[in-house]
Amino acid sequence: MVSGRIWTTMNSFTLVSIPLFVLMALILAQTSVSQSLYRMMHLWMGGLRGGLAIGTVVICAIFGAMVGVSAAAVVTMGTVALPAMLERGYDKHMVLGAINAGGGFGVLIPPSVAMIIFCLTTGVSVGSLFAAGMLPGLLLALLVALYIAVRCFFQPQLGPALPKEERGSWREKLLALRAVLLPIVVVVMVLGSILSGIATPTEGAAVGVLGALVCALDRRELSWRMLSEAAQETLKISGMIMWIFMSSHAFSTAYNAMGAQDMIMELVGYLPGGAWGALAAMLGLIFVLGMVLDPIGIMLITLPVFMPIIELHGIDPIWFGVLFIIMIETGYMTPPFGFNLFYLRGVAPPEITMGDIYRSSIPYVAMTLLGLLIVALFPALALWLPSKLF
Repeated sequence: MVSGRIWTTMNSFTLVSIPLFVLMALILAQTSVSQSLYRMMHLWMGGLRGGLAIGTVVICAIFGAMVGVSAAAVVTMGTVALPAMLERGYDKHMVLGAINAGGGFGVLIPPSVAMIIFCLTTGVSVGSLFAAGMLPGLLLALLVALYIAVRCFFQPQLGPALPKEERGSWREKLLALRAVLLPIVVVVMVLGSILSGIATPTEGAAVGVLGALVCALDRRELSWRMLSEAAQETLKISGMIMWIFMSSHAFSTAYNAMGAQDMIMELVGYLPGGAWGALAAMLGLIFVLGMVLDPIGIMLITLPVFMPIIELHGIDPIWFGVLFIIMIETGYMTPPFGFNLFYLRGVAPPEITMGDIYRSSIPYVAMTLLGLLIVALFPALALWLPSKLF
């Protein structure tokens, strides 16, 4: 029975999009796209208090819309933006938290590998969930940027404005905008092809790989060595995801065979608050699990348990999917085992301690949870765009 389930899962055409999106992210991460984007934000936003940190959040959102994974934005911004902001007197906790939170946008802003896994596990439409994640993703980016702006307005020493000589002339600023054009073209190619119905998510992922190759070629950075390294790393990451995926199906098959699903459904019936009580309990469990388990593992273990509860209470699966992904995003950010925290530790200067990284995450996790609450109270933020497109 387990082998039959695994065979059926591995034959899914949508599953092919995962290694393609990972390959796209790794190719873009090895180009100088991030440096050019940061240079552009340096010139346009540097004159504001906290401007470089806000610009970093914007770049992370753009990266999230290009690559679909968390690691790419955290590692590239940790390498490019972190030393530059520390050198200019920015508070280390503000900078670390901004990069940590910004990296999480890759999980929510489509295309998203986590969303694809959610859809494969639940049967929800990938295109609909991609569309549903766009406005909440922009909302989270706005909340984080507002937090930085307000904090630096009252405490200017946390993010001092750049001196006039570093802000650049209008000519330099306009020329720097060219750095945004090609990444935006890649985003439009990928999301436009999927949301318009021209391409499936798998075909859209292939279009994204083509766009990443064009970016590398345009910057004269395309080489066999770079492609070989990206392909090998893609194989490692995809292999890890597939093993977790297959193991989760073995778990869910045994789970259902033992009748555990009926027991969970009965227990949920005792929760106060009806649908809202069940929703709060599920999201709270994900938040706790996010501190100790990897996000993909959490998804594949909990979703077979949660989906019958969602159906029982008549909760919209697309709306629940967005709330679930936002909570998974906090798992990347929260101590002690959030992936983004360790990505940051790997690229941060030696004087930055793990304790600094842990402490920096607290206000940004609070902003993410505030965004979750807003989307929970106003479901139209997630459901409006899918209703128009599909």
